[in-house]
Amino acid sequence: MMKKISILHLGGTISSKVDYKTGGVSSKFSEKDMLELYPEIKKIAKISSRLIANMLSEDMNFQHYNLISKEIQKEVKKGTEGIIITHGTDTLHYTSAALSFILEHLPIPVILVGAQRSSDRGSSDAELNLICALNFIAQSNFSGIAVCMHSSTSDDACLILPPTKSRKIHSSRRDAFKAINSKPIARVTKQGNIGFIKKITEKNGNFKLYLFNPDLKIGILKSHPNLSSLEIKNYSKFDGLVIEGTGLGHIAVNKIDSLTNENENVLKELKKLAKKIPIIMTTQCIFGRTNLDVYSSGRKLQEAGILGTQLDMTTETAFIKLAWLLSNHKKEEIPKLINKNYRNEISSRTSLDFLDYVYT
Repeated sequence: MMKKISILHLGGTISSKVDYKTGGVSSKFSEKDMLELYPEIKKIAKISSRLIANMLSEDMNFQHYNLISKEIQKEVKKGTEGIIITHGTDTLHYTSAALSFILEHLPIPVILVGAQRSSDRGSSDAELNLICALNFIAQSNFSGIAVCMHSSTSDDACLILPPTKSRKIHSSRRDAFKAINSKPIARVTKQGNIGFIKKITEKNGNFKLYLFNPDLKIGILKSHPNLSSLEIKNYSKFDGLVIEGTGLGHIAVNKIDSLTNENENVLKELKKLAKKIPIIMTTQCIFGRTNLDVYSSGRKLQEAGILGTQLDMTTETAFIKLAWLLSNHKKEEIPKLINKNYRNEISSRTSLDFLDYVYT
């Protein structure tokens, strides 16, 4: 018997087509258009399809994460056996992380699917991504959040990617999404062949939603040469900050000579800010983890109150996790909770095995 699968549409390139008057791509497909464009999906499952929003993913905010989660909850209560969410690719990894944190003990699979090229183009990746996601739900017992996108530039298979450890690392390639510091969950072909690569263990419990506080202001500051203390001051009225540091997680805080006086001011402002809000350090590097114990710069940062050493979260996941923690816990608890592994967002050890699934 075919499973009941709901497709919830949010727009993005997968729901777009070329406007030949302007030459640009815009979100114009409706949920009915998608079903008509890919009639073969009706052979995989009993499909219901509806529109939540029709927007580009860069326009999303915390309120949309709450909205999507509540719509998922509705589908679970209706008895659907799996959900596909069509989504723009640019912030898809933010949304997959957000849904992972909000939806505790999710009893069914929810797969986010995007496309790098609009559905009306011959080179579109939308069809394969959608069909592979459907096959994965229809033929596996997986539950939880995941991402389904092309495994290579060829139209042969897709990867099912972990929601808190994935990232878009190319602006236009069809295989733009890769698992970061982690292996993919599975590989799925258009014919429905599934090869599991990594087992995701979900704890049993009651399905609950822990929503975001939409009023929170969380910043991301990228470390760079010639950093000014004024940039730190800019976040004085924020609720939290993620600093994407260099290498192991550094930022300019050392006065070396008469040309680096401003670095001392940066450190002073960081100390002031860290007393007000939690500040999490990540690394600008795609792979690896932070370590603020190796160099004196990192030790100074820890003394100033900067959190996040020894973590391998992406900047995007750290941003989402910090916002989620502040939405559901007291600010004083963050130093302890940021190191807790809630949704497989932190690897227990650094391994290079995942590199076999990155570009070769």
